Amino acid sequence: MRRTVMSLCVLLTNTCNNLHAPLLYKPSARRACSVAHSNDSQRRLPSCNTRWVKKKNALYLNQLWSSSICSWRRSTIKVSKLAFKRMACTTSVDQPQGDLMERLKQKLVVGENPAFIQERLAKYNALKEKKRIEREELLKSDPQLTRSITVQLLDGSVREGQCNVTTPFQIASSISKRLAEDSLVARVTYVERVDLELCDVEEGEQPEGEQPQQDQTQQPEGEQPRKAAEPVEAPVLWDMGAPLLGSCKIEFLNVEHEEAKKAFWHSSAHILGSSLEKLFGGYLTIGPPLKEGFYYDIYLGDFSITNEHYKKVEDEFSKLIKENAEFEKLICTKEEVMDLFQYNPFKLELIRTKIPEGKKTSVYKCGNFIDLCLGPHIKSTGKAKAFKVLKNSAAYWLGNKNNESLQRVYGITFQKKTELNDYLNFLEEAKKRDHRNVGKKLHFFFFDKDTSPGSCFWLPHGAKIYNKLIDFVRREYRIRLYDEVITPNVFSCDLWRTSGHYQNYKDCMFIFNVEQKEWGMKPMNCPGHCVMFKQLNASYRSLPIRLADFGVLHRNEISGSLSGLTRVRRFQQDDSHIFCTFEQIKEEVLGTLHFIFFIYDLFGFKYELFLSTRPKKFIGNISTWDFAEQALKDALNSANIPWKLNEGDGAFYGPKIDILLKDSINRTHQCGTIQLDFQLPCRFNLQYKNRDFGALAEGGDGEGAAAKREEEVGAEVAAGAEVAAGAAGAADATDAANGANGANTADAAPAAELLKRGFDRPVIIHRAILGSVERFVAILIEHTAGKLPFWISPRQAIVLPVSDKFNDYAHYVHQTLNNHLFDVEIDTSLNTLNKKIREAQLNQFNFILVVGEKELTTNTVTVRNRDDQNNHEVCSLEELIARFGKLLEVNSKPFNRVEPFQRSAPTQ
Repeated sequence: MRRTVMSLCVLLTNTCNNLHAPLLYKPSARRACSVAHSNDSQRRLPSCNTRWVKKKNALYLNQLWSSSICSWRRSTIKVSKLAFKRMACTTSVDQPQGDLMERLKQKLVVGENPAFIQERLAKYNALKEKKRIEREELLKSDPQLTRSITVQLLDGSVREGQCNVTTPFQIASSISKRLAEDSLVARVTYVERVDLELCDVEEGEQPEGEQPQQDQTQQPEGEQPRKAAEPVEAPVLWDMGAPLLGSCKIEFLNVEHEEAKKAFWHSSAHILGSSLEKLFGGYLTIGPPLKEGFYYDIYLGDFSITNEHYKKVEDEFSKLIKENAEFEKLICTKEEVMDLFQYNPFKLELIRTKIPEGKKTSVYKCGNFIDLCLGPHIKSTGKAKAFKVLKNSAAYWLGNKNNESLQRVYGITFQKKTELNDYLNFLEEAKKRDHRNVGKKLHFFFFDKDTSPGSCFWLPHGAKIYNKLIDFVRREYRIRLYDEVITPNVFSCDLWRTSGHYQNYKDCMFIFNVEQKEWGMKPMNCPGHCVMFKQLNASYRSLPIRLADFGVLHRNEISGSLSGLTRVRRFQQDDSHIFCTFEQIKEEVLGTLHFIFFIYDLFGFKYELFLSTRPKKFIGNISTWDFAEQALKDALNSANIPWKLNEGDGAFYGPKIDILLKDSINRTHQCGTIQLDFQLPCRFNLQYKNRDFGALAEGGDGEGAAAKREEEVGAEVAAGAEVAAGAAGAADATDAANGANGANTADAAPAAELLKRGFDRPVIIHRAILGSVERFVAILIEHTAGKLPFWISPRQAIVLPVSDKFNDYAHYVHQTLNNHLFDVEIDTSLNTLNKKIREAQLNQFNFILVVGEKELTTNTVTVRNRDDQNNHEVCSLEELIARFGKLLEVNSKPFNRVEPFQRSAPTQ
């Protein structure tokens, strides 16, 4: 291959010399070229981009090349087909340009106002003027490009406009000045086909603490590639100042809309990038918006940004805000952006790898800053009135630890300073509630990265919380007729191949060899439950079967991504799989919804429900999906809780309901999920006896129906493999987070096994409420700031004698309450009573029981309530035990009681 590249370079160089035109080589050929010209150390080969073009019976090499002053020229070289084939067209291969990266890194200068800013601005201005002239000529040449268009507003009214002239800002201004000022971006739905195909190079890797993960759904919100808009059905976000390309429907979005907030923070990331670049030089890489705020990564060599630099960054950011510089968008070719960013090896790598030959992308300018981006962006920098640097950290280029180390700076902006102050107060409160700090302070748990990273060591008080939470759910299982099971922790990898996890989840599993066979620790319970269902010989009369499992799960998370209880390697889930018929879906989903509501209401969480429906790629037939989706809708409507529709956002193997809960400081968490699965029953060939089984067993004729069913099943499994393979990379973090079927692809689907006569295939409902118990405990600690409810508290009460004279009575009270299974402690230290009370309050005891002379003589205790500290009452031990017992009754139905028999009305 190397000889081929060298031969190609020498041949084309000679051709260029004969034509008196310089030739530039693609990065993939550069190293070979340097070898070919090793005898000429003064000969330099600047970067270039090439494209082979076929015309008639010849091939042409179109190339854009830069001279020493970086002006673009074009040359075309004719190459015979034979020579083209011999040389294998090696210049068309994009490979990382490691040597160029090293050379540019060596030229790195860290300091204020680097020269490349003005050089880049001059190129941009020249390019902008060139495109302005081209645009004017194009619009003059074709009147259709400036035709009249109609713009329909949200209320149905229509405004007239002009194609390639009228902007959303102008439409909004015609309605009201306030609307135009408040609108950050527009959502445009074209009712005629327009060309929107651009390539996105702004794809950020996952920032620390926001990675997609198995037990948490939080991640950065980067851009997605744009495609040609489908008429009416494909809304796109649009710059307020960008001309509309055709007749459309339009909606104006302010900061209350998530899409607009994302655009607002993405624009703020550009302002941050401008500030970093101006202050430190270096090479900017990627700057995406996050769920809250944004960041920008910058390569500064050995230089490190510290919190001492925050004030300078904020001051520079404020300058650009005051300038109120407008965001300008410019559509560019790959060659043009290669020229604009030729000083930055990281941007060049993005351009080479993300933009195919012949495709276009866009850049945005604000002030003197220019960056690769699809947008959309806010109209001007002045809208981001309040800014704060939140933190900085180290990062790796493209998230790969083998790549260059970068500096990452996080920030947040708001349109009002009062909003920023409120947010900073929120962060301070969240810091106080951080489960890692509270857990350490209250001696709940700890982690030891040297002995078992990502695995929690639960101390006695923490273990009480953990076990009480599981016991509470266990009692609910009895009430709601779930069957708890225990499944192995280690399975043969043959099981994971059948389920599809081995092919698509292997890197997240702990896999090892025993006796020359591969085994894997289970990361989820669903395959084991499928094996168990096959052993039950189920009949339609025994369905639904609700299998619940608190089995220990292990997932091989990257060590650098582990974070407290929210991202761990060892954990348990309140995992359940319901095996039912299609006709039972609604009833089972409704019962599960009530189960979820009960638990979330008990802890004081608010929640939102989202129904995700059939995606473009799916398995099964449409009628099956329609039936299942309607069953979910009916269940949601019957629950009398508002819900939202996420059209087309379901997994390829079934629709789902996601439940997002909000804690006491209004943060959103993903814990509960209800996921229908049509795929695993096929992969494991799960079957149950249907109503026809008895007739067939007695010799009835079911051949026709059985043959038809076998044909459908074969098609079903084959379609599942095909669709699942096409869905690779579209894994849904929510499903994985809550123990749902993590096998989102089926590269090696098992051979189709046919349904036996008299059998049907069940549906699986993956169901989780707490999700990971570890993560739910973390959320609960932060939700309550460590002040846990009495029934789950590890410190329900503490007995405090006023002096050592009353220690014997204090021990008697302590022992009596412990005998009734309450978690009670005693403090017989020599501290003063006030100090004992203060320490008990800091340790979040629900009740403080003070005993002295009066209590001893009356066989009582004085009770101080943590949640009502001004109320001190005296009660007997019998009264206290009854009161505590009432506080433990938190399940949906009482236990250990005989309810009166309710005679049903006779049937007519």
